[in-house]
Amino acid sequence: MNESISLSGLARQLALAGLMDEKAAQQAQQQAQRNKLPLVTYLVQNKLVKSRALAELAAEQFGVAFFDLNAIDKEGQPRDLVTEKLVRQHRVLPLWRRGNKLFIGISDPTSHQAVTDVQFSTGLTTEAILVEDDKLGDAIDKFFDSANSGMDDLADVDLDGLDVEVVDDDKQSGDAGADADDAPVVRFVNKMLLDAIKGGSSDLHFEPYEKAYRVRFRTDGMLHEVARPPIQLAPRISARLKVMAALDISERRKPQDGRIKMKISKTKAIDFRVNTLPTLWGEKIVMRILDPTSAQMGIDALGYEEEQKELYLSALKQPQGMILVTGPTGSGKTVSLYTGLNILNTPDVNISTAEDPVEINLEGINQVNVNPKQGMDFTQALRAFLRQDPDIIMVGEIRDLDTASIAVKAAQTGHMVMSTLHTNSAAETLTRLRNMGVPSFNIATSVNLIIAQRLARKLCSTCKKEVDVPRDTLLAEGFPEDKIGTFKIYGPVGCDNCKGGYKGRVGIYEVVKNTANLQRIIMEEGNSIDIATQMRKDGFNDLRTSALLKAMQGVTSLEEVNRVTKD
Repeated sequence: MNESISLSGLARQLALAGLMDEKAAQQAQQQAQRNKLPLVTYLVQNKLVKSRALAELAAEQFGVAFFDLNAIDKEGQPRDLVTEKLVRQHRVLPLWRRGNKLFIGISDPTSHQAVTDVQFSTGLTTEAILVEDDKLGDAIDKFFDSANSGMDDLADVDLDGLDVEVVDDDKQSGDAGADADDAPVVRFVNKMLLDAIKGGSSDLHFEPYEKAYRVRFRTDGMLHEVARPPIQLAPRISARLKVMAALDISERRKPQDGRIKMKISKTKAIDFRVNTLPTLWGEKIVMRILDPTSAQMGIDALGYEEEQKELYLSALKQPQGMILVTGPTGSGKTVSLYTGLNILNTPDVNISTAEDPVEINLEGINQVNVNPKQGMDFTQALRAFLRQDPDIIMVGEIRDLDTASIAVKAAQTGHMVMSTLHTNSAAETLTRLRNMGVPSFNIATSVNLIIAQRLARKLCSTCKKEVDVPRDTLLAEGFPEDKIGTFKIYGPVGCDNCKGGYKGRVGIYEVVKNTANLQRIIMEEGNSIDIATQMRKDGFNDLRTSALLKAMQGVTSLEEVNRVTKD
C-alpha cells in the first residue's frame, strides 16, 4: 500500500484502473523523470499502455474533455498565435479558437504550466483538451510543416535571440539584450513585433486601461486587436519597449520618441519608430514599422492610372518647379515622394531631403532629420540645402509661410522641389498656399504638379464575389451612365488568405498638371471650387472618379470607395 501512496496523480490512476500494477507504474514514473519526459509520452513510446486508453482514462479522471485528432479541421486551426518553440516545449497543439478563447490539445493532464504559458503568450483564455499522445506528435509536425511553407526570412527567427540595434538622435547603436529575469516579457514583445511584420501591419499599439491591457495592429489601414496580456505586466512591457528604443525608463510623465532597428536575418532589417504617451492608466506606446523596401516597389505597383503615371513621370523630368503631394496622415504620401526620388536618384544629381523624421533610408540621398529643439527646422534645413549646390530638394511637409516661401523661390531658381501638405484635394492645396501668404503669381509659376491621394483596401483575389447593384444606385454613386453594364462590382467575403475579404492596399489618386487655364484662375485668386471646376474641364479625374474606376476594375469594393472618398 505504501507504494501506491508514493505514486503521483496519473500513475496512481493507472494503477487504480488496473491498466498497470503499482510496481510497474512506479517504475515508469521514476524512469520518465530520469529521461525528463512526460509520463504519458514515456508510457506510449514504450508501449506500456495504449495511447487511446490512456487519453480516455486521463480525461475521465481529471475532468478534461477528450478529442480524437483524426477529426481535426486542419483548415480551421489558428495559425501564428503561438511559436513553434513554445508548442514543442510544452507539447501542445492549437485546435480551434472561439472569440477570445483558445482550445489547445495536450496529452498530459498534469501540464498546468503549458496552459499558463500559452495563455500568457496569446493573451487569450486557454482551455486544454486531452488527445492521444502518439497522434499529438504527428499533428504538431504536420501543423508546422503546413504553417512554415511559404515563410521567408522570418521562418527561422529565434524569438529569444533577435538582434536588436537601438537607433536615436543621441545614441546610434546600443545593446538591448534580453533580461534573463524577464524572458517571458521579452518573448512576448518579440512575438508581437514579428507577427506585425509577417502580417504586413503598419503600426502596433500597446494600450493600458484600468482593468485590461490590449495590443492592436493596424493592417491595411484598419486597427484590430491581437492580444490581451495580463494587466499586471503593463509596466514590464512598457519598460521592455523603452529599453529597446533607448528611452528613459524612469520618465513616465512626458512623451518620448525613439527608434529600433531589428535584424531578423543576415540580410534583412526592419526599423520601428517608437512614441510613448502618458495616459490615465499608464503609458500607451505606438510603433510605426518603417519598411525601406516600400520605396523600391516601383511606380507601377502604386495604383496610378496610365495617364496619371505619365503626368508624374513627365513632371519628374522637369529641371525645375514644384511637385506637391497631399492627403491625410497615413495616405501614402511619403511612399509616393520616395518612389519619385528613387527614379531621380542617379550619380549625376545632388538630392537632399528634410524630414520629421526620416522614415525611409535611401543610398545616394542626403537625408536630414528635422529637430526644432536643436535649431534644425524645415526652414533652417532648406536654407542650408541651397548653399550645398542642390539639384533636387525634398521637404517633408510645408507647415508655415517661411518654409513655403523658400521652397517656392528654390523652385523658381532652377531646382526641383518635392513636398507634402495636409489638404483634402488638389484644388485646396493651391488655396492653402495662398492662405499661408504665398503670392498668387509665385504659386502659379512654381507649382508643376499636384497629387492628392488616399489608400483603399484591395479585395482579396481568392474570395471576392460579384454583387448585384441596381442601376439607379450605380448612377447615384457617380458611375458613368454609358459604362453601366460593361463592368462588374465585387464585394468582400473573407478567407484564410485575407482579413475580412481584403488584402493589401492600392492608391487612389487625383493627379493635376498646372495648365495655363489653372494658372489664370490662380492669379485671379479664384477659390477652390473655381479651381476644381477648371481641373475637371481640363480632363483631370478627382479622387471620387479615380476610386470608382478602381471599383469598376474589380480592385476594390463600392463600400471601400465610399469609406475613403465620400464626404
